[in-house]
Amino acid sequence: MTIFFDDRPVRIVRTNQLSAAETSRFEHIVDLRLEKLQRSMLTGHVLFLNSTTTSAIQVIQMLEKEFPKEMLSITMATREKAEVEDRIKAQYKVIKAAGGVVVKEGKWLFMYRRKMWDLPKGKLDKGENSKVAATREIEEETGVKALIRDKICTTWHTYTLNNSRILKRTKWYLFDCIDDSKMSPQAEEQIEKLDWYEPAEVKPLLIKSYSSIRYVIDSLNKIHNLKES
Repeated sequence: MTIFFDDRPVRIVRTNQLSAAETSRFEHIVDLRLEKLQRSMLTGHVLFLNSTTTSAIQVIQMLEKEFPKEMLSITMATREKAEVEDRIKAQYKVIKAAGGVVVKEGKWLFMYRRKMWDLPKGKLDKGENSKVAATREIEEETGVKALIRDKICTTWHTYTLNNSRILKRTKWYLFDCIDDSKMSPQAEEQIEKLDWYEPAEVKPLLIKSYSSIRYVIDSLNKIHNLKES
């Protein structure tokens, strides 16, 4: 589970999922069995070993109270992954959304919205499942008809709405374009531009995008590389 706070990732992983190569990229590694959690630890890329539900909630509360500008990412390694995730979700009102990457002749559909490059997505309607919602949102926001192919990943991010703490879950899918003859940006959603880009052309766009969108594209590239190997 990866949750984005102020566009910065907090990952919950099983302790046995961490590789030696992965742990080498952290600037700080803190064993919470040996050290007491402190706000000063939330700097750079930090790994917390032996995380518990209690320490996870403490970290979330620190981030919610006053976001540390020096923090780049947090990874919490735990033997209680499901319990930690459930406890975090219980702190919020969870809203479900879905979206996707649409492919046409090897190119990916991106949109320019609110001065950022983005992917089509939106909240689930009542009684709607994620696959149906993603398909509907793509057509509403872009005018493109698309057929779902595979699941890419799930992202989570937090925000405040009407004084309520929201945790938004977005399921992302890979789509094949069926018909883009009526492709048009949805003005009421403040979408200014739509276009198809080769995967190699996407990297410059991602510089002016959200960390969660970069995570989706990174996940998609990993899936593609696995299928190629």
